[in-house]
Amino acid sequence: MTIKRFPYEGLGRCEAVVSDGIVYAVATDPSLADGIIAQTQNTLNELRRILEAAGSGLAGMLQATVYLNDVRQKPDLDSVWLDWVGPETNWPQRACVGVDLDEGCLIEVVVTAKLV
Repeated sequence: MTIKRFPYEGLGRCEAVVSDGIVYAVATDPSLADGIIAQTQNTLNELRRILEAAGSGLAGMLQATVYLNDVRQKPDLDSVWLDWVGPETNWPQRACVGVDLDEGCLIEVVVTAKLV
């Protein structure tokens, strides 16, 4: 079994791991922009970059878990997500969970995708 890792510099973790044709990826907003809409846009753009670097993309997404610092902001997340994710053929199974995140971080997204 071959495992390819895409380390996140200096943090002791990877932003993506590829094993057996499956991509496991995570993204947050690297700039910690003000507000959930801006952080969601930045996080999803970062996630797209990570997926593409790992050999996948939006069409390869299978599952997504969205962690929100305030789950009441889910409607704002959804307004950005729907434009970003594209047609129904790209839609992964998705769950949203309210959790405590690092200071300033409002959203973190974990995705499982297949190589395309």
